[in-house]
Amino acid sequence: MQYQIIGEPMPVVVCNLQNGESMITEKGSMCWMSPNMQMETSAGGVGKAFGRMFSGDSMFQNIYTAINGEGMISFASSFPGSIRAIQITPEHPIIVQKSGFLASERGVQLSVYFQKKLGAGFFGGEGFVMQQLTGNGIAFIEIDGYAVEYNLQPGQSLLVDTGNLAMMDATCKIDIESVKGLKNKLLGGEGFFNTRVTGPGRVILQTMPINGVAAALTPFFNTGS
Repeated sequence: MQYQIIGEPMPVVVCNLQNGESMITEKGSMCWMSPNMQMETSAGGVGKAFGRMFSGDSMFQNIYTAINGEGMISFASSFPGSIRAIQITPEHPIIVQKSGFLASERGVQLSVYFQKKLGAGFFGGEGFVMQQLTGNGIAFIEIDGYAVEYNLQPGQSLLVDTGNLAMMDATCKIDIESVKGLKNKLLGGEGFFNTRVTGPGRVILQTMPINGVAAALTPFFNTGS
């Protein structure tokens, strides 16, 4: 499979497949394709289907396969931002934000990922229910806004505002820390909690999480008569 990511800030990834190669998408994000791409919808097992639904995606997978020669298919982001191509291997699983998975080669498996610490679950925004990508192949991840990447060393940490964590290596750990000081909590406008991400591993942050955009726009909507 060869691919090209074009068109930011509303990007699309165009994939060129050899005969018999397949791509998977979880949420009907296909935009256009060559006529010889064959579509099959599958739940992939009841347990996996409910796990995907709980992690923010559809219960069903759409599998597109090139038949009778080379094929082409494209997948577009659902929100202004970036698309990143991530190589998944058995030794290198990743964790992504809820609904961050766009599409992948067929060898990649998507499952729900629970944080081990309840604090990260209840106060971490996207922290409790995230998506884990395992297996082998290239996966395409949606980033809300611009993507900023850090490679954390063992024990090195970043404090991240809720919702700005887009992806991390499975070797990283996250926890939730309360903002210090009552006045800072009530008047600072930054919320009550931050997410601490600790290495080792790669972390990708996003500058425009969709929940932040929704909160910023809410005062401008006229809810009255």
